[in-house]
Amino acid sequence: MTDTNGKVLQLYITKSDKEKTRIPKECVHLDQQGVQEDKFYAKDSKRAILITSKESYELAQNNAIDIDSGILGENILIDINPYALLPGDRLQIGDALLEITQNCTLCKGLTSINAKLPKLLKNDRGIFAQALNSANICKGDSVILLNR
Repeated sequence: MTDTNGKVLQLYITKSDKEKTRIPKECVHLDQQGVQEDKFYAKDSKRAILITSKESYELAQNNAIDIDSGILGENILIDINPYALLPGDRLQIGDALLEITQNCTLCKGLTSINAKLPKLLKNDRGIFAQALNSANICKGDSVILLNR
């Protein structure tokens, strides 16, 4: 795999289960526990950071499903497709070094958005990563897909 460059388009957190709205942020702080201030922070470091590509939203739009960014539950929306990365692969976003832990599993929440979404985004919803260092990530930061 060669290095691929992209950038961060959007950043999101969710405060609680009661509050379904994704809160857009200009910058977020990551550490080994996940995205600080997010409801999943310090719960499961292997599933604490969800990265999604704009291609997921384009796939939905090309299938007549109009959804706003953030609705797929991502913390980080990027403009390149990282879905071919495998557990153990790494990427650098700004000053943050992240390691891919697994593909994002589909949840029932997608069905409530649109019944076609789970099947459509089966392999294209996102990837989970864990932070290997403490760092801030901001909109516009560079994204570099690295070799293992």
